[in-house]
Amino acid sequence: MSYFLGFDGGGTKTDCVVLDESAATLGEGRGGPANPLRCGYDVAFASLQEATAQALAAARIRASQVTHVCAGIAGAARRTVVSRVMVFLAHEFRGATTQVVTDYEIALETAAGHGPGVVLIAGTGSVAYGRNAAAETARVGGHGPWISDEGSAFDIGRRAIVALARARDAGVPAPAMAEMTSRALNCHDWDELLTQITRTPDEIFPKLFPVIVEAAEKGDGAAKEILSQSATKLGRLATALIRRLGMSDAEFALTKCGGVFGRSALLDLQVDAALRAAAPHARISLLEISPAVGAAHMAARLPSSPQTASHGS
Repeated sequence: MSYFLGFDGGGTKTDCVVLDESAATLGEGRGGPANPLRCGYDVAFASLQEATAQALAAARIRASQVTHVCAGIAGAARRTVVSRVMVFLAHEFRGATTQVVTDYEIALETAAGHGPGVVLIAGTGSVAYGRNAAAETARVGGHGPWISDEGSAFDIGRRAIVALARARDAGVPAPAMAEMTSRALNCHDWDELLTQITRTPDEIFPKLFPVIVEAAEKGDGAAKEILSQSATKLGRLATALIRRLGMSDAEFALTKCGGVFGRSALLDLQVDAALRAAAPHARISLLEISPAVGAAHMAARLPSSPQTASHGS
């Protein structure tokens, strides 16, 4: 019996799925963040181990019985990340065929299979990735929080703190979301907040995303503006990719993926409008299952003998 294990390792959480030869799901597990470029390799590997342990326990199998593994990891567009994760997988699943790809590759696999499609991902980070009818692939965005990741939960949280800082500097009343932000972070001192951000920005900024959504729903103008601008940025990511691949007039699956979507009607409606304008014939949807399932399907296509790693563009 062959068992296929897939990972979706992102900036906030890690999902793991075990499939059998009939593609039935035997077990699922979840761990913490697994983007080594943001949380470090020790944390990433611990998250993968945690998710593995839960999935294998649910499937009632041992790691030694796993025959094929595919890990979709945020940050795996870099060769150094692929190499180190491959070494880790080889140690954890001895004798299994293993593969490391990017998180956006497994998202596209889950959304469109082998066919043409585009995924717009917005979670801790953001990226657009797609494949046209000629099997050409391209990526737009996904270059990290300091120069990219526009419209992501990290970006939205960061811009909320910027809005509060500007209000303080101008000596005007803080936006209504200020008190909600303090409560959410359990931090009522501005200097202490800045200290926390400096130490752990990946923990602070994404945590503020649901706060901004709630503030916008209560009528906070600054929060609404942040979400609206974020939707515009995400729409531009997808539009640039669609044009680059020559898919503006094509029919294909255009799938939104990540924790930013499905939380704010304001943001979702504006993103959808941008997507319809960029690709009128596309089938727009929200990915309902974990990309880890796509990773497990990719694992099932791996050869029976171990092979070298592959990575995204």
